[in-house]
Amino acid sequence: MARQRQRLSFYLLFIPVTFFALAVLLTWNSLGLICFAGFKVSPVAASISILAIADDQLLLSANSSKTHKNPNFLHVSRKAYTSPNSSSAPSPRLLSFSARASAFFRSHPPCAARFHMNWISKHQNFSQKELLSIESIFKFHPQACLLILSSSMDSPAGAQLLKPLTSLGFRIASITPDFGFLLNQTPAKRWFRRLQQGRLNPGEVPIAQNLSNLLRLAALYKFGGIYLDTDVIVVKEFSALRNVIGAQTADFAGNWNRLNNAVLVFDKKHPLLYEFIKEFALTFDGSKWGNNGPYLVSRVVERVKGRRRFEFSVAPPPAFYPVSWTKIEGFFKRPEDRMHEKWVEAKLENIRRESFAVHLWNRWSRDMAVEEGSLIARIFASCCVLCNSSSSNQLSK
Repeated sequence: MARQRQRLSFYLLFIPVTFFALAVLLTWNSLGLICFAGFKVSPVAASISILAIADDQLLLSANSSKTHKNPNFLHVSRKAYTSPNSSSAPSPRLLSFSARASAFFRSHPPCAARFHMNWISKHQNFSQKELLSIESIFKFHPQACLLILSSSMDSPAGAQLLKPLTSLGFRIASITPDFGFLLNQTPAKRWFRRLQQGRLNPGEVPIAQNLSNLLRLAALYKFGGIYLDTDVIVVKEFSALRNVIGAQTADFAGNWNRLNNAVLVFDKKHPLLYEFIKEFALTFDGSKWGNNGPYLVSRVVERVKGRRRFEFSVAPPPAFYPVSWTKIEGFFKRPEDRMHEKWVEAKLENIRRESFAVHLWNRWSRDMAVEEGSLIARIFASCCVLCNSSSSNQLSK
């Protein structure tokens, strides 16, 4: 009898403990947290979706609002931003990415041009240089629309940063990207699923940088238009450009030897964009800088050039890259003497004549001060919209 009571007590204890253990296991699995410590990625549940990239990290959403205490685990829930002045009307940020982006591009009057940018850092890092890059777009394209793919800028704080321009009627939307929507019906859909499931080594290069390379291609393929890095200053209207990629360097005969993906101008669903996306999925290497960006577009264009269905052109280096990253510092220095002054004036005239944009190579120039009278200061002054109070003045202080 005593033995039967012990056996019954055991079953009564074992059953709830077992169910509790299963519940904990299922809950942990549903979180699907990705661990990037030591570049190791653990399996992720199918419910996980990578909503955005910010500050060189992945922002993830799962079926939980809890945040893991271990800082090596990244988990961020989707936030519903609502206007402090509205108690009942739903925020636009509650709508899907596809609905918001489509509605934005269908705005009236029609967008004279569709511009795209990515921002993968915190909104606090969105500086006067980035704002001036946006100003330069609307200086020459006042009826354009600019879509910024960013989670950090898709916030009240981000909207406040852009308010000096949006209050003037310029059409700018910051929207958290939906990779599932953007990569649907592309060769990178399966690649992205493997990344979500932890079956792909992200490599040593921050995965956010590589996802930014993919994101620009997917956005252009889905919507068409003009992609610009946030360290590109527009100096001329782009209306004459269609299906263009720029050469970063060329030989003395004018033959390009390296392309760059900081500026891309393409029609919606252009076949070259499809080839870029396919190349990304097939040759991804997260441990080689540039392999999935500038080197990728160079490889593909070299392979498809001359084929009839790929109708595009390669712009010479002065079009978007009139200065090499190795010489960018000289653009920020004030003229030291009359000879230097003449060089600045001549270079500025060449840029006005031959260039559509100037890439500032922010990776090297981010901390450089814009000295008064420098070439960059003069370019800023000619491309600003808020010239009395914004970037061009503040950068030269």
